[in-house]
Amino acid sequence: MSSQLIDMDQYARRSHFDYFRSLPYPYVGVTVNVDVGELLTFCREHGFSFYLMFLHASALAADGVRELRQRIRDCGIIEYSECPTSHTELLKNGTYCYCTLHHHMPLRDYLQQAEAARQACRAKGNIEEDADVESMVFISSLPWLHYSALMQPVAGGDESNPRITWGKYEEDSSGKVLLPVTLLAHHALVDGIHLAQFYNNLEQTIQELIAEI
Repeated sequence: MSSQLIDMDQYARRSHFDYFRSLPYPYVGVTVNVDVGELLTFCREHGFSFYLMFLHASALAADGVRELRQRIRDCGIIEYSECPTSHTELLKNGTYCYCTLHHHMPLRDYLQQAEAARQACRAKGNIEEDADVESMVFISSLPWLHYSALMQPVAGGDESNPRITWGKYEEDSSGKVLLPVTLLAHHALVDGIHLAQFYNNLEQTIQELIAEI
């Protein structure tokens, strides 16, 4: 993973950057129902974890949007070549721990690496991060609810890690299996068009992962 500083004198969104950084709540987010029927069937047929498959697809989709790889640093912007994920793992005592994953690798390698990381995370059982926090995309799930909107906690100010959350999938009246997926990002870096790019990437990435096996 590499990173570079953005030349703010050449940055096309400089006025937007300055404006949204001045707001007390400078975040923008949306929840979209994503059709996961084909992915769910694929996971059942191959014995794969739906959670890890969707986590992998989400991470790759986010990395495909340049603005979601950018972070605010010292009144400027740093851009990462790729961003690991920090996701929540439920523990037996009802709390959770954080687990870091890297995702630019073949699918089977990712699933093997991810399962080992999950087990190590649960054994450690705390919320300490084990990688560069600034570079991360934060991922969590709410598998008990099929929700329509979600408020996510943020530190505020220049804290600019994107947050991806999803809930419980449900079948609608037409037979589609829909999963509510929420993306929250810092508006100084990300606009609506970039949110839309993430969801477009997500649909395409799911198809690519299914075709990989």
